[in-house]
Amino acid sequence: MAKHKVEDIRNVVFCGHGSAGKTTLVDSLLTTTGTLKRQASVDDGTSICDFDEEEKQHNYTIEASVVHFEHGGKLFNVIDTPGYPDFIGQAIGAMRGVDTAAIVINAQSGIEVNTRRVFAEASKAGLGRMIVINKMDSDNIDFPALVESIQEMFGTACVLLNVPLGQGADFRGVAGTLSVPDDTDGALVDPSEISESLMESIIEVDEEVMERYFEGEQPTKEELSRLIGQAVAEGSLIPIVCLSGKTGDGVKELLDAMALCTLPPNVIKRTAMDAEGNEVEVTADPDGPLIAQVFKTRIDPFVQKLSFIRVFSGTLKENATIPVVGVRKPVKIAQLLQMQAADSEPVAEAGPGMIVAVAKAEDLLTCSTLGELTMPAIKFPMPMVGLAVTPRSRGDQTKLSGSLNKIDQEDSTFRIDRDQQTKETVITGMSELHLQVLQERLKRRDKVEVDTKIPKVPYRETIQANAEGMYRHKKQSGGSGQFGEVHIRMFPLPEGTNIEEYAVKTRFASMKEPHYFEEDNFLWIDSIVGGTIPSNFMPAVEKGFRERMTQGVIAGYRVQNICVEVHFGKDHPVDSNETAFKTAASMAFRNVFREAKPALLEPIVKIEVTVPGDNVGDISSDMSGRRGRVMSMDSAGGDLQTVIAEVPLAEVTTYARSLSSITGGRGSYSLELSHYDIVPGNVQQEIIAAAKLEEEEE
Repeated sequence: MAKHKVEDIRNVVFCGHGSAGKTTLVDSLLTTTGTLKRQASVDDGTSICDFDEEEKQHNYTIEASVVHFEHGGKLFNVIDTPGYPDFIGQAIGAMRGVDTAAIVINAQSGIEVNTRRVFAEASKAGLGRMIVINKMDSDNIDFPALVESIQEMFGTACVLLNVPLGQGADFRGVAGTLSVPDDTDGALVDPSEISESLMESIIEVDEEVMERYFEGEQPTKEELSRLIGQAVAEGSLIPIVCLSGKTGDGVKELLDAMALCTLPPNVIKRTAMDAEGNEVEVTADPDGPLIAQVFKTRIDPFVQKLSFIRVFSGTLKENATIPVVGVRKPVKIAQLLQMQAADSEPVAEAGPGMIVAVAKAEDLLTCSTLGELTMPAIKFPMPMVGLAVTPRSRGDQTKLSGSLNKIDQEDSTFRIDRDQQTKETVITGMSELHLQVLQERLKRRDKVEVDTKIPKVPYRETIQANAEGMYRHKKQSGGSGQFGEVHIRMFPLPEGTNIEEYAVKTRFASMKEPHYFEEDNFLWIDSIVGGTIPSNFMPAVEKGFRERMTQGVIAGYRVQNICVEVHFGKDHPVDSNETAFKTAASMAFRNVFREAKPALLEPIVKIEVTVPGDNVGDISSDMSGRRGRVMSMDSAGGDLQTVIAEVPLAEVTTYARSLSSITGGRGSYSLELSHYDIVPGNVQQEIIAAAKLEEEEE
């Protein structure tokens, strides 16, 4: 029997920009509830959440960590997440495990670049949201202006649930706005002025209660409790609470606000897919079918692989053998662990809403769904900054491969590519800082040191015109030879093309079968008539195309956005084989590609740069010098402005250094892939020349 009823569980992610004080705040929640018996501090390396060596060394959170405590008869599972955009994947993964996001804002710094990002991600995930204004004990706070900027940025649904009494050294606590206390001396905003707008935000979700309220009848305490949850779930209320995690003032009130405003697991509507692809509503029923998902993976030096699982429906039990979507054999779940940051304790079972970890289940990956139904995959941002890595010690090649695979499993914004042409291992992450921290982890955890080369930009190759041609592969060297002849037509295939409308008989009269590969937006059409290429050789023809696309044609970069029609060929009854047709297809592709007005594509990223107002002009002119285009400028609260631009990734791979130089270390930024675009001619020639030079040197 589950220890806690579904309606008494609360899962909350604490997210926001770096240095907002999230980890200190979570430590404070644990000590305030008596869960943690000692004082914990990020500064002196004793924080319960920042237990990793890299986190202690850098004094900021790198990995999301899960803790739990009880308050007001409810069990809280809280996930502390990193604040820097470089580690945004940790926050996005954590959001799949929770029902409410607490967005923490530094009262002194205001809304920063990652504040906006996590708020948007929480909205996208359909979570309830609350805002926590932390560090009210800081100097130079303009509290009314901060609240105004929050409401400007995130909407008028953001309403103060309490107001600070004093600020800076004089901050002594908070006064509620729903039930205004007698003593409001030192209040930075009059709580009674907010009380009415807060009440209206709450009651607007129930017409009957709203009618009674405007007729002079106050809602009961039970009604308010029910309606607050409903208003948060619907997004008509985003409560704001104020505190200082460091001094502890306002933390008890935050706990009460969390008990009142955060959502239980049975409120958010979620769906899963059955085997036939039909959407099925997921209900938080302990007796329902098991639906659970891995939202985070951590490789622990002591217990090895830990898979963090959120149970959405049914009951997960220890020693159970569970089907896992995409895995052929059912997976044995040995022991279930309830995590307290780095520590764990075994539990016999986990019902809906529970977050548990499972050790050493090698078939479980981040996004894996346990049970017969499939939960949607978690959409992580695409990593954009790459480095070629080689082990410093020659004997560490195999060790490096294993260590990188570990990081790949635990970090969904990290990618490893082994370039078959250059024989390089290329690691890709969110930023220079992200990759630097991962290199430190390799050195500390696996004792592997690496040398790195300049970040590689993931250019792509494509064509801009139609072309056609053929290639005959003929080889005779005693005995049976090789013969294969392939004729093709090649067409540009713009992104977003509707393949069903494009691959039709009116365009390809002899079409037998279209073959589409979404990853590269590549379509090839089999239009062979009369068996001029025997059907048993067509898979080899496809393989020849795919291998050539991976190698590239003009500069060694992967090919995309292209359609190839195979319309004729010749074979030989003795000398034709798969190797001959694979070679003929590859060479035909290469030759025709060169005639089809080839071009390089480069990744264009959306960059959001938040800087003091004085630096906005410098940032705009710097973007122009990087071939960038400023799209908009927004107020980020206080003196800060956010410049949103589109810029080629190649121009910002080391942007952190430039931004620090321009702003004296006061700026921050985030990147995400926007689209691919044609590289200007002069830049393209330089890239192709550099690729040829590199090939000659090798």
